[in-house]
Amino acid sequence: MAVSRATAPRALGPREKAAIIVRFLLSEDTALPLSQLPDHMQAALTEQIGQMRLVDRATLAQVVEEFLNELEQVGLAFPGGIEAALRVMDGHISANAASRLRRLAGASAKADPWDRLTSLPIERLIPILEEESVEVAAVMLSKLPVARSAELLGKLPGEKARRVAYAVSLTGNVDPETVRRIGSSLVMQLDAQPPRAFDNGPVERVGAILNVSGAQTRNAVLAGLETEDADFAAQVRKATFTFVHLPARIVARDVPKIIRLVDQPVLVTALTTAQANGDQAVAAEFLLANMSQRMAQGLREEMATIGKVKEKDGEEAMTAVITAVRQLEVAGELILISDKD
Repeated sequence: MAVSRATAPRALGPREKAAIIVRFLLSEDTALPLSQLPDHMQAALTEQIGQMRLVDRATLAQVVEEFLNELEQVGLAFPGGIEAALRVMDGHISANAASRLRRLAGASAKADPWDRLTSLPIERLIPILEEESVEVAAVMLSKLPVARSAELLGKLPGEKARRVAYAVSLTGNVDPETVRRIGSSLVMQLDAQPPRAFDNGPVERVGAILNVSGAQTRNAVLAGLETEDADFAAQVRKATFTFVHLPARIVARDVPKIIRLVDQPVLVTALTTAQANGDQAVAAEFLLANMSQRMAQGLREEMATIGKVKEKDGEEAMTAVITAVRQLEVAGELILISDKD
């Protein structure tokens, strides 16, 4: 007659318990982001899994139950790593304090510089990729996630993109320590850059100012800029968005959203002024053609009786329409058509 004996759970250490949980979840085809752990923790976990053999059901059940109990007791989770912590604290600590923390984290022997580089927005990485050698750029694209590398490669000039893509094929024999040193060097370059006082570049800032300036002021400033720096003036012209640009930059279906934000007397003033001024007349007709015919007819009747509009009042009214467009854009309810589209 067979005798059944209950097996007592084994006494295990924290690393053994972690190995059991990971092995159990992997056996259930659960995707685990283990690559986000520091390298030394990944290595320790893998070594522990390699040292273990069989675990009885009682021990497995006890470890899983203990793990679930710990999860249920969690009341607050903190971000992992200094970059994640700085994102949480963004706007609450100074740029100098954030820069110092990044430098201290980068100096840590266990810190992986590629964790930092991977978390950065594309806009921060593009200048590095453009300035660095083809070989360094190839290592960088090889180390970053495929989707981000593809996006970065697409933003490089054609010739350099081809050279970097070819150089990627030559990175197979680069040793891990060299890759780490390259990452550390790139992080040091980023940390050496002074904090920016403005979110946007000078072209965008000047363009935004001129967008809400009167036509006379705008034309005078642009003429002066062309005398001082023709290239900068050309970029500012592309960044400006005024009443005359409405047909080229606005989708017709968004016109009703815009006119709802503008008081009718102001809209009548803007349309009346625009109709008397060449290219602006095209913009006025664009607005009238893409609203309800009943409303358009009512506006046309008011425009016919308003008489001559003072230049200042007309400029302010057209600026009010542009301001409404910008409000909708910031709110995500409208997308401007790019000049390049």
